[in-house]
Amino acid sequence: MASRQNRRLTRDTRYGRYEGGPDPLAPPADLSEALDAIGQDVMAGYSPERAMREFLRRGGRDQRGLDDLARRVAEKRRELTAKNNLDGTLQQVKQLLDEALLAERGQLARDTEMDDGDRALAEMQLDSLPPSPAAAVSELGSYDWKSPTARQKYEEIKDLLGREMLDQRFAGMKQALENASDEDRADVQAMMQDLNQLLEDHRAGTDSQEQFDAFMAKHGEYFPSNPQNVDELLDDLAARSAAAQRMRNSMTQEQRDELDALAQQAFGSPDLMGALSQLDGNLRALRPGEDWGGSERMEGEQGLGLGDGTGVFQDIADLDSLAEQLAQSSPGSDLDDLDLESLARQLGSEAAVDARTLQQLEKALRNSGTMRRGADGQYKLTPKAMRQLGKSLLKDVAQKMSGRQGARDLRRSGAAGEPSGASRQWAFGDTEPWDIPRTITNAVTRTAATGRTGAGVRLTIDDVEVQETEARTQACVALLVDTSFSMAMEDRWVPMKRTALALHTLISTRFRGDDLQLIAFGREAEVMDVEQLVGLDAMWDKGTNLHHALLLANRHFRKHPTAQPVLLIVTDGEPTSHLEPNGQVYFSYPPDPMTIALSVRELDNAHRLGAQTTFFRLGDDPGLARFIDGMARRVDGTVTAPENDDLGVAVVGSYLGSRRGSTLFRDDDWGGFGRFG
Repeated sequence: MASRQNRRLTRDTRYGRYEGGPDPLAPPADLSEALDAIGQDVMAGYSPERAMREFLRRGGRDQRGLDDLARRVAEKRRELTAKNNLDGTLQQVKQLLDEALLAERGQLARDTEMDDGDRALAEMQLDSLPPSPAAAVSELGSYDWKSPTARQKYEEIKDLLGREMLDQRFAGMKQALENASDEDRADVQAMMQDLNQLLEDHRAGTDSQEQFDAFMAKHGEYFPSNPQNVDELLDDLAARSAAAQRMRNSMTQEQRDELDALAQQAFGSPDLMGALSQLDGNLRALRPGEDWGGSERMEGEQGLGLGDGTGVFQDIADLDSLAEQLAQSSPGSDLDDLDLESLARQLGSEAAVDARTLQQLEKALRNSGTMRRGADGQYKLTPKAMRQLGKSLLKDVAQKMSGRQGARDLRRSGAAGEPSGASRQWAFGDTEPWDIPRTITNAVTRTAATGRTGAGVRLTIDDVEVQETEARTQACVALLVDTSFSMAMEDRWVPMKRTALALHTLISTRFRGDDLQLIAFGREAEVMDVEQLVGLDAMWDKGTNLHHALLLANRHFRKHPTAQPVLLIVTDGEPTSHLEPNGQVYFSYPPDPMTIALSVRELDNAHRLGAQTTFFRLGDDPGLARFIDGMARRVDGTVTAPENDDLGVAVVGSYLGSRRGSTLFRDDDWGGFGRFG
């Protein structure tokens, strides 16, 4: 019995490509790479919505984007128009006609019993045929063929024209009616008559679903797409009929005239052309929105028959529609609008998989808590997204700092501070003591979950947790960042934002007892939260109001009298504006002596509050260098002149050195953000 079951399972099991929607075994969308890229664009001044769309256009390391799909769509369209021409049916008719005439002349020459006068008359008829294939076919309609082969070739011309004309409107009809009998042709004529009647009734509003069902029951074999109502039938027929019209529009007048003349011979009767003309009229009236007036330049070497050419023009229309969908440029465009079936048909299943992945990625970005719609209706990065982006930036800073010679203290003794009561999973390089109770609890819980309690409890590296510590001293940090127009002009805008976010992430996650305030100063100064600063557009107003920024920083220091003040100033210019007693902003370039004096006075106030001051001078202006050096010497501060890409390393390293009392920092300052060595 077991063997019969095994045989039955083997017989009933089938393996093949999964076609039931998204691959259930595919890995989830990688949001980390997308979020990093979106964050960079947001800091460069893009809105989160635009930044997300730009990432979807570019794609990721292992993910093709919309631009790549659009390029392939454009390449296929160019290929279709470059390799094909519209002479296929005319060339095929000419070839069949030449074969018929050759066979007939051979028969006339071989027939020794034929009357010489009849032979001469037949040869004269053949020799006097007009050069136009259509006119020659028409004149030969009354010719008495002597060669059976020639007669067959001539009948093939009429049969070919009928099948091509039908194939233009009904895909696959050319092959279906090959070697068709008179009965088959009569069935087609009956179908055309019933179809036109159905469409006429639909135009008049007198049709019914029952009438449509009866039509499909009788003629459904001609419609493999299996439409369920007259509107679906109309959509299929109108799209192909419009493609046939665009193909006709693309022909020369001579080609159109030839085909019109030949069409009267289709199936040996003009009735077919009358029925098709009536069908086209109904479709134009019922679907006027189709593209009936377009055309293409087709100058390739491969001739297209009428049916195949109509299919190519449908493909071109599909590709144009896909190009518009992939452009996502229309108001309200959405990746869900992508026609995946059409994409798979035109570019292959892998392209459809790429597009489906992009759809899933967009949904994940919108639904995973990384983006939210604000009160103004625009998408913004959420605090969760800011934390993820900050961790990525801080890890990058840590990796850069790890390569600096002499940039870290290798001593391992001691802890970073007093235990905070919290713990975290051990990571390579951690020096904090183990949290024994939590480590043992993790091991017991894991062992119980596996059901192997009889084997005892064994520790694994994943069970280990270490004690988190808090710094013994609290720091009150003010990061002053220049937002004057020169920062944007000299490509310092994004490095400034990256620096602020990295420092904010370090303090908010690793040194929670410290209090950081971000102060942006351009023509005037403003305290900003990190989300506001990261989303800040480039400022083009002139003015560097260091005086106002120092006023805000000193107010911050006074609110935390027991903390160690740390003043970090990022700037690329001398002070050119200050705050008047009445609250108005005064601007002058070159700097006014009063502006300098007020800025120096507030810097002195910060020094009296005990602030450890570091200037980060951006740029190589000698005048700025002399001014900053003089300011730093006045308050026993330090000056660093980093390159744009090293600004984050300089600021974070200075902060760690300030709270340690030296310029050195230790591995355990980083927690899980990065490991050195």
